[in-house]
Amino acid sequence: MGGEDEVRNKQVVLRQYVTGFPKEEDMAIISTTMKLKLPEGSAGVLVKNLYLSCDPYMRHPMSAGSGTSDYLPKYYPGSPLFGYGVSKVVDSRSSDFKIGDLVWGTTGWEEYSVISSTDRLTKIEDISVPLSYYSGLLGMAGFTAYVGFHEICSPKKGDCVYVSAAAGAVGQLVGQFAKLLGCYVVGSAGSKEKIDLLKNKLGFDEAFNYKEEHDLDATLKRYFPEGIDIYFENVGGPMLDAVLLNMKLHGRISVCGMISQYNLEKPQGIHNLRQVVAKRINIQGFLQSDHFHLYPQFRHLTLRYIKEGKITYVEDIAEGLEAAPAALVGIFKGRNIGKQSVFIARDQV
Repeated sequence: MGGEDEVRNKQVVLRQYVTGFPKEEDMAIISTTMKLKLPEGSAGVLVKNLYLSCDPYMRHPMSAGSGTSDYLPKYYPGSPLFGYGVSKVVDSRSSDFKIGDLVWGTTGWEEYSVISSTDRLTKIEDISVPLSYYSGLLGMAGFTAYVGFHEICSPKKGDCVYVSAAAGAVGQLVGQFAKLLGCYVVGSAGSKEKIDLLKNKLGFDEAFNYKEEHDLDATLKRYFPEGIDIYFENVGGPMLDAVLLNMKLHGRISVCGMISQYNLEKPQGIHNLRQVVAKRINIQGFLQSDHFHLYPQFRHLTLRYIKEGKITYVEDIAEGLEAAPAALVGIFKGRNIGKQSVFIARDQV
């Protein structure tokens, strides 16, 4: 080390732009050093990262064609990836955060990060729940589920709700929000283990393995003989096409993501869009960040549900920064069961 106040800082960097499915070899672990003190005159905070969140949206900035016109800045070869995480403030030049504060928000995929703009950081006030929850359930993924279901879909008791990628970070919570409201809920996922999880632990009324279904239209008619009121869209492609055929009049579709399309050089077309007109379907894409004024409301409600035992959240936590590339790649292969995060370090420096 170059001095007493310098520490090693391991980083996950993008080695090369990605085409097709990402591979572990597209990323590399490097080691640098950094001072645990912000320079005089600087702004923001210096944090030690504790948990990193692996999320499907991270695939898009890995492509050479992505750019700053998208809602996320792109990654650059040789530079660390970034995404949502849970961190501890080591040094601060911000009046909003002090040394020792626990925060969640956008950070680097590294042991320590300098965050110059703190408007994407939220102080963690309640540590009576696992800290990892703020990389999922009480962080971006959970808030996405809340906004997409409650704000975009205008749900009511008795609605028939379908959730794709239902065993993932967002879908598992959407289904539970729907059940708490008194809806009939069906989810789909890609393995027997995930189907058992949805039906036996997360309380979905029904669930099916989409990989075992050869006619998705017929499958949805089997589970929704009178049609679907709400579809929480996570996958796109043929699933969305089949859903459009099975929506009720004035159905609502909340578009959270389309993970089946992220690794394709040419995304699949949708053929049944005429149903949007015929059935007067409301389809709306959204970003949770556009609704962040609702976060305190979401946090209060969700913490109450957790403490009352009304919500179960399944996590899949890899350990060590070295495990991060495999964990991120795994979510595009369906390897994770529940919310995929990476544990970096305990909350000490």
